[in-house]
Amino acid sequence: MFRAAATLVLIGHAGHPEVEGTIGQINAPVHLVGSADEVADLPLPVDEPIAYITQTTLSVDDTRSVIAALKARFTDVVGPETSDICYATQNRQSAVRELCRLVDLLLVVGSPNSSNSNRLREIGIEEGLPSYLVADGDALDPAWFMGVETVGLTARGVGTRGAGPERDRRAAPFRAGRRRAARRDRREIEFRLPPALNRLARARAAEAMKQEA
Repeated sequence: MFRAAATLVLIGHAGHPEVEGTIGQINAPVHLVGSADEVADLPLPVDEPIAYITQTTLSVDDTRSVIAALKARFTDVVGPETSDICYATQNRQSAVRELCRLVDLLLVVGSPNSSNSNRLREIGIEEGLPSYLVADGDALDPAWFMGVETVGLTARGVGTRGAGPERDRRAAPFRAGRRRAARRDRREIEFRLPPALNRLARARAAEAMKQEA
């Protein structure tokens, strides 16, 4: 649990709408850090109590090094459980890493302003692949496909409506052969209600049962 006296650190990307909105809603100083290197620049003493939160669209991998840097520098650090960090983002990034082992080139469909889309492209580069972020089919370059046998295709969680069919149409002249979907094991995620809300739900269910009886 966060302490009122702790200094708040927000792990996220500067300029992201969620980050700007969060900072605007907090009536206290907020230190924004986007990388482990930025932790060293925080103008705070090592014994300063720190409470950190994360941009919800960041994955566990995205935040791990920053959290480790906070705990390495400061003596009193608290934050959310790892399981509270966006599982959907983490799963998609893990799937892209697996996809990169099977293809020669990676295409990410998404907006240039999307942190998630840019991160997926960065993962492709980290895995040693030519990787491109395209907003629609017009962004495709025939030169990208020269000598490429297998293209990996992914998108952020919420894509542009209609981008898929248009992207496929534009890519058709640059490829031959068949397409297949890469599948991962299905993961069952259970979200638990907060205790207070759970008690309220049980009370209303009990009341409804009495009225039916």
